[in-house]
Amino acid sequence: MCAGGGRRVTPDWSPLDRALESWGDAPLPLWWRDDDAVEPTPALERLGEMSQSTGLPVHLAIIPAGATRALGERIAGDDRFLPLVHGWVHENHEHEGKKSEFGVARPLEVRQGQAAQAFVRLEQALGHPPLPVFVPPWNRIADDMAPALAGAGYRALSTFTPREAPMAAEGLHRINTHLDPIDWKGTRGLVDPDRLIRQVAADLDDRREGRTDAAEPYGILTHHLVHDDALWEFTGALIGRLLSGPATPWRADRDLEDEA
Repeated sequence: MCAGGGRRVTPDWSPLDRALESWGDAPLPLWWRDDDAVEPTPALERLGEMSQSTGLPVHLAIIPAGATRALGERIAGDDRFLPLVHGWVHENHEHEGKKSEFGVARPLEVRQGQAAQAFVRLEQALGHPPLPVFVPPWNRIADDMAPALAGAGYRALSTFTPREAPMAAEGLHRINTHLDPIDWKGTRGLVDPDRLIRQVAADLDDRREGRTDAAEPYGILTHHLVHDDALWEFTGALIGRLLSGPATPWRADRDLEDEA
């Protein structure tokens, strides 16, 4: 497995193995979210192949404004892909600070309207409705958007890092992701695998010891359009290792209501 500049390394899985051995009999739901899809690509096919080989479905966060009918035709009836709404056009509207499409820079009614429009646009592009799960670009969203999303018909909000509560607002579940293997601020390749393994192990220990919500599905976040071989290899190996232990696949179309 290659990390960073391409050096071949053998990951040390022992921290994760110890965390899994200590997990006990509690459920460990595992889910997979992949962001930024708009059209069929060879990378999307590889994503589907990995989903099939691991047995874990991919919650595909699709950018509504850019989504093509070809993508809808490709994933229609394919149980490996579960479409989610990924913002509107994936455009930053903040004038300062970190990027956000649904931050505080614009009036709430404008943001709520675009979130509602995003669902309709994606349904038109796909030819069938996506799951009512909203994934804000850059995993950032203003606090006032949670009740607005519920008012627009969404049933769940997904960002990044452990959730503070199961519900983001009345009627709106919070299902976050927790591990992103891409070194966005550096090489844009795979983060050091040993560091990622230690992070997963620490995340599981935090859950087991009550520091974070153990009932929240543990989320792997990927971006198939920018993956190199090392990212594909690590992601597949990690998912396989978790599912060979206590983890079980979680899917929003089947399991979301259990998160209340």
